[in-house]
Amino acid sequence: QVQLVESGGGLVQAGGALRLSCACSGGTFSVYHMGWFRRAPGKGRDLVAAITWTDGKPYYVDSVKGRFAISRDNDKDTVYLQMSSLRPEDTAVYYCNAVLWPFSAASRGSFGCWGRGTQVTVST
Repeated sequence: QVQLVESGGGLVQAGGALRLSCACSGGTFSVYHMGWFRRAPGKGRDLVAAITWTDGKPYYVDSVKGRFAISRDNDKDTVYLQMSSLRPEDTAVYYCNAVLWPFSAASRGSFGCWGRGTQVTVST
């Protein structure tokens, strides 16, 4: 059974940085495109970044371009999200999941389950 465990969230001031990690188990994750999603209070869960399994090509939604960087370590079955220049509007619970190609802001997680996520809170 697929298990996804997100970590690295916390409380940070605007302009600060955090690095999120997603440890994956229960499958061969090196062959999946992977993504980070977030759910802000009162909103749906939306894709913010994704990365291909073939060549590690990244995709970002416009609101995080130039501030977030997604990466993966297939040997460790782990996906990362380096977040910098954080803004209060980045406050959300962040999740990882597999993502189908082609990527878009409307992409949804393709595993049949989600991890618990990690809370990111950005204060003014």
